[in-house]
Amino acid sequence: MASEVKKTGIKRYFPYTKGYRLATFLSPVFIAFEVALEMFIPMLMAAIVDGGLYGREDFLLRDIIPASLKAGSQELVFTLGGLMIVAALCSLACGMLAARMAAVASMGFAKNLRNTIFSKIQTFSFANIDRFSTSSLIVRTTTDVITVQNTFQSIIRMFVRAPLMMVFAAIMAFSINSQLSWIFVIAIPFLAVAIMLLIKHGHPRFTQMLKKTDAMNTSVQENLIAMRVVKAFVREDYEKQKFHYATDDLRRAQIHASKIFTFVGPIQMLIMWTCSIVLLALGGRDIIINRAYGPGELTSLMTYTNQVISSLAMVSFIVVQIAMTKASLNRINEVMDEEIDIVEKPSDLRIETGDIEFKNVDFSYTKDPNNLTLEGINLSIRSGETIGVIGSTGDGKSTLVQLIPRFYDVLSGEVRVSGRNVKDYSLYELRESISMVLQKNMLFSGSIRDNLRWGNENATDAEIEEACRMACAHDFIMSFPDGYDTDLGQGGSNVSGGQKQRLCIARALLKKPKVLILDDATSAVDTHTDERIRAAFNKYIPGTTKIIIAQRIVSIMNCDRIIIMDKGRISDVGTHDELMERSEIYREVYESQTKEDA
Repeated sequence: MASEVKKTGIKRYFPYTKGYRLATFLSPVFIAFEVALEMFIPMLMAAIVDGGLYGREDFLLRDIIPASLKAGSQELVFTLGGLMIVAALCSLACGMLAARMAAVASMGFAKNLRNTIFSKIQTFSFANIDRFSTSSLIVRTTTDVITVQNTFQSIIRMFVRAPLMMVFAAIMAFSINSQLSWIFVIAIPFLAVAIMLLIKHGHPRFTQMLKKTDAMNTSVQENLIAMRVVKAFVREDYEKQKFHYATDDLRRAQIHASKIFTFVGPIQMLIMWTCSIVLLALGGRDIIINRAYGPGELTSLMTYTNQVISSLAMVSFIVVQIAMTKASLNRINEVMDEEIDIVEKPSDLRIETGDIEFKNVDFSYTKDPNNLTLEGINLSIRSGETIGVIGSTGDGKSTLVQLIPRFYDVLSGEVRVSGRNVKDYSLYELRESISMVLQKNMLFSGSIRDNLRWGNENATDAEIEEACRMACAHDFIMSFPDGYDTDLGQGGSNVSGGQKQRLCIARALLKKPKVLILDDATSAVDTHTDERIRAAFNKYIPGTTKIIIAQRIVSIMNCDRIIIMDKGRISDVGTHDELMERSEIYREVYESQTKEDA
């Protein structure tokens, strides 16, 4: 990844055309043929007017027209007209093929880029994810990629077409009349200066517009994800008003950004019609007084002049689009350039036991030794032990267990599993041997069976049922008409919080882990069910190390040992009886909860 970070510009994004490079190459080729045929049509028109209608013997293309076709004859008109139709149809065909190739190439480019961004996000540690909001990553993977895709298509299509047309039209114009052709050469700098001034003042406006777009997308996403919360607090009107303000801010930003570029069309038309008037005045005088050439040549010269000016305007529009895309590229580059906090090294080591050891561990989310979340952690857990962890909110309970599967890396010291530093294992081996049920339970769209197989994609129906029985989930699953084939909806929307927790525990058990971590994973189940789950653990997975974080002492009082966390430190470790005797913190929590239960 380091080599990729050093790449910039086209070199950086060229690899994403892989698999679509033929289409990327063919689109400009077809465009070149399209432009060449378009350049031929005005000359045919001039030949029809001067040679066919006015009967001039010195009409354009006279040297390549058969001598049998006489000036002023119908045969000449029909022949040249037929050639115009053929040229127009061939130009149309080339244009359609170019559009098709450009669409295929740009969509393939976007697919590869989006896959790369998503793959990079999958390598993020929790610390990397903490630096980006979820909505921001979604916008970067969707909206920003679409913006880059559209610009890529414009580059391989219009950015090729416009310069070619400008050069070819200029060449044709000079070949017809070099004296009058200097008119558009003089006009081009005026148009170029005007466009550059507009781009200079317009770019900041488009950058602001994109920020407003992100804000609106974030508002939509948050509202849809938290729809139940919105309805629970009856905040629909507030959310409507909030979204109205977001869309209105975006509307004003879009108008502010687009307003300045409304001058592009009038400026282009002013210069184009000024050139046309000058050409008509000077060319008409030459035709009437000097009879130097025919009206057909003047018409074709005006056509080529307009094509040159239109092409320059087209280039300017694409430059504006590229400037707009810069903001999207910057956001994509931020994801691609994010330095991964946790880097694994190749390893064939296997985790044989559930032994865990913390040796002089310090940890800080900010990597600041003066702002530690965990400090001086020394702890040894034997394989098969059931360990309870208790403490107040913010004391570091979740942080402590998240160091075991290496979701975060320690600031100093080391965490050891099965006698080896966790950094010695591959991330796959480490996390495949550790099952963790987080505080925020997440289920995915699909059936219950599909969700459970996240723990083991090859699990048999018998293994799934066994895990669900241990998690006390089998009975409520079978109460559904479709049993294990019940569709859970988005995020498990049709099951309760307690049912969701039990499904997540069953999913974790299917991995048959060496270490099972429950981070407040039974908070939504009743005490009786909680007790049944713990009893099932002791009976069916006695060799698995079990770490249970809980707010209720009743959930951990029968553990082999209990760890008390206090402000990022381990205050004490012992059995329930031992802690009742010597730990004031533990005793106060126990007594307060006992009084509440009473």
